[in-house]
This record gives sequence, C-alpha cells and structure tokens, in this order.
Amino acid sequence: MIEVSAALLRGAVFLAGEPLECLVTLRNPLPPDATSASSEMLAWASAQIHCQFHASESRVALPPSEDSRHDVQAENETVFVPNRDSYCETLPVDGPPSFRGQAVKYVYKLTIGCQRVNSPIKLLRVPFRVLVLHAHAASPSAGLKDYQCPQDEAVAPSNPFLEEEEGGAKKDSRLADLATELLMAATSRRSLHLYNISNSRGKVGTFCIFKAVYKIGEDIVGTFNFSEGDIPCLQYLVSLQTEERIQEAFQHRRGQPVSYSTHARHQESCLHTSRTSFSLPIPLSSAPGFSTNIVSLKWRLHFEFVTSREASQRQAPPEGPPLEEASRWSGVEQMDVDTFSWDLPIKVLPTNPLLASSVSQVPGANSLTI
Repeated sequence: MIEVSAALLRGAVFLAGEPLECLVTLRNPLPPDATSASSEMLAWASAQIHCQFHASESRVALPPSEDSRHDVQAENETVFVPNRDSYCETLPVDGPPSFRGQAVKYVYKLTIGCQRVNSPIKLLRVPFRVLVLHAHAASPSAGLKDYQCPQDEAVAPSNPFLEEEEGGAKKDSRLADLATELLMAATSRRSLHLYNISNSRGKVGTFCIFKAVYKIGEDIVGTFNFSEGDIPCLQYLVSLQTEERIQEAFQHRRGQPVSYSTHARHQESCLHTSRTSFSLPIPLSSAPGFSTNIVSLKWRLHFEFVTSREASQRQAPPEGPPLEEASRWSGVEQMDVDTFSWDLPIKVLPTNPLLASSVSQVPGANSLTI
C-alpha cells in the first residue's frame, strides 16, 4: 500500500500566468514487524493541469468535432518527477477563468496519475481556482501576457518588506506585484457619476455612485436623492447581477435569451424619504467579468422602482383629543402606482489571489491510497 497526498503550497486561488506549486508526498506505511520485502514499488507518477469545459446542450451549440466536455492542458512540461518532492507549473495566461454558469462551466484541476507495480492506475485530483486579470481593463481579450514588465529596476513594482529574489522567483513575484498595481490603479479611481431617474410622468429623483470599476470582495455603495423629484417613489429594489451571454456563433438558436444571476439585493420602502443609500457586497466566490470565444460575463446593477401616479402629501399628526385618550394615525390604504426598471453596467475585476484563498471553499489538497 502506498499513500499519495497532494497539497497546493500557496492556497487554492491563482492568477493566470502565476506558477502553481504542489507538494506531492508518497508514503509506504509498514507495520513494525514488516521486512524490506513488504515494501511496495511505485511504477510511475505524472501530473498535469487541466481546464475542464462543460456546456449545456440546450443552450450551447458546439461544432460536431468538439465534445461538450474536454480538457485544455498547459502548454509546458507537466511530468512530475517524484524525487523532486514538488510539482511546479506556470498557468497559461490566455486560459479562461474558473466559472460555473448556467450554460458554461470552466473547472480547473491538477491531476496526478500514479501506478503501483502490478496494480491499476489511480488518479488524484486537486481542484483550484483561476482568476484572469486583463492588463487593459478596456480590452476583454488581452491578458497579462501583453504587458511587458519594466526593465528599469528603479520603476519596477517591488515590495520593500521582502528580501531580494533571483531568477524565476523574482519574475513570479514581479508578476504578483504587477497584478496588484494594475488592480489598485483600476479600482481606486473615484469620480462622481450622477444619474437622473425619471419615468413618463416626470422626474423621480437622482442616483449617485462614485465609481464604476470594482474588485470582487468590495462593496458597491450608492445613494438616492428623492427630494428633487416630482413623482413620489414608494419603493425601490436594487440587485447585483451577472449577465451570461453565449456568443452568437455558438447560440443554440438565434436570439436566445441571456441568463441572469443575482448575487445580492437591497429593497426599501421610501415614501417621504428625502435621501437614502444602499451597500451591496460583491462575493469573493464570484467570477469577475470576462469574455471567451464561447461565452461572455458582464456585471450590472438592476433597479426596480414603484412610484405613485398622484402627488403624495405628507400627513400632519392628528389633532383633537388629549394625549391620554386613544387616537389612530394611519396612512393611505390604496394608491395607484407605476413600475419601471433600469440597468446600470459596472465592471468587476479579480482581487488578490491570497485574499480569495483565505475564504475559498476549495480545499486545495487531496489524498488516496494505491
């Protein structure tokens, strides 16, 4: 009997282009009275990174030559050498991110195959998550491979609290620093975005948001001002949604509907409310926006408003009997209302993979016995 265990050394979340390192341990536990003849022999072992693609047959029309489930392997050497203790491979920068949608799924796994002498082949799979960061937020198809690392050491991103590294380790560290720099630059810009909310009867109010680019794990904060509106707003609902759209060439039927998923929502009754706000968290487990030749994922804020058809007057406190006597103060029981909706696109980028790993439900380790 040989025990095989595998554990990802840095957590289970990575950026595309980062190195993945996995510690593989082979043990041959023997009882105290065992002899050397009782030891087992390992015939061979190998490791490969796979991106497994799943597609819904009712929503995605793949070419006849392709299967709805196939693997995309890393381009470089993927053979595991047991006497080196660990397996290390750089993740492709042009691969898709991990994603579990309604029509398409991209699932990453490290597969370790091994065989004991005169025994069947066994496979050990370690799941992990991949985030894709685009060097230019406006280009959904360009990854970090299109961004050249600075040659001048004086301007290269660096961490002053870490010792200097050499060779490949220094390059990998620079890639992580570069990703952090790009994320900070893209999501820290703040500018006032002000939108007028109105329907066919007139102005309802204004909506204010201070940025339109976020990282997963951030909170989206928005404020409403209904004091300048002509039409009373009775209630509003805001939902944080993703839009999963199959590319036209792979649609099962032309004009098929887009799939929406809601990740957070806030609902509030706001009659006679002058100002109010909401905060919606972007789940760390969600996928940032991306686009492949098969599917695209975009984020949006979806608003639904309920407004009154008539101008509403504030009710004054009831007059009459003294305080010690009972009195009733009630609102309007029925109102004629209108409803309308509005969609505001936003951009959602990945976050630091170490932060995502800290809350990830992906175990990043597995074991088996052969």
